[in-house]
Amino acid sequence: MIDFLAKGGVLVVPILFCSVLAIAIFLERLIRFKQVKIRGYGLVKKTARLLQNGEYQEAYELANADNSPMGRILAHAIEVKDQERETLETVIVHTTDEEVRGLSRYLQALATIGNISPMLGLLGTVLGMMKAFQVIQQMGGKVNAAVLAGGIWEAMMTTALGLAVALPTMIAHSYLSARVEQYEAQLQDGTVTFIKALGFGDK
Repeated sequence: MIDFLAKGGVLVVPILFCSVLAIAIFLERLIRFKQVKIRGYGLVKKTARLLQNGEYQEAYELANADNSPMGRILAHAIEVKDQERETLETVIVHTTDEEVRGLSRYLQALATIGNISPMLGLLGTVLGMMKAFQVIQQMGGKVNAAVLAGGIWEAMMTTALGLAVALPTMIAHSYLSARVEQYEAQLQDGTVTFIKALGFGDK
């Protein structure tokens, strides 16, 4: 297998490195998402009920002990519950953005890998064809298919590898991005419910 890949030239190494890095990021994000529990409406309603009953400390402890994105957002919101609605919403939006950024970590790197892998393959194609034409020049225009095979093989190998890495990487990026958007929507729905439960809904 190593000998087979070695025929693709020097750019096979960075392309393979991109594939390993993409797999590592994808698996790390899958494990991270499996550990994430948004804990939406149930936690929101319990926390809001405690606040409405004047049990502020209990509400804060409940949200803070939940150790979930929604729990952390509610804990920060409770800290400014006596402020104006604008302040409360600003804190909620800021904390929600922080949670979403945490969930989106490494996704930009995954997108970058998906973009540069075919470019590396294209560069390998260009280098391989340059090698083939150089051989033609050295032979004085007398084309020998066996001699040209090395350059053409290198060109085709890097192109195929670049696309083979890029396609699943972009699919993985789209899947993970969709998961992040789903989590973000759940967080936003939960915070809206929380604000309404505090009596800000009609203000």
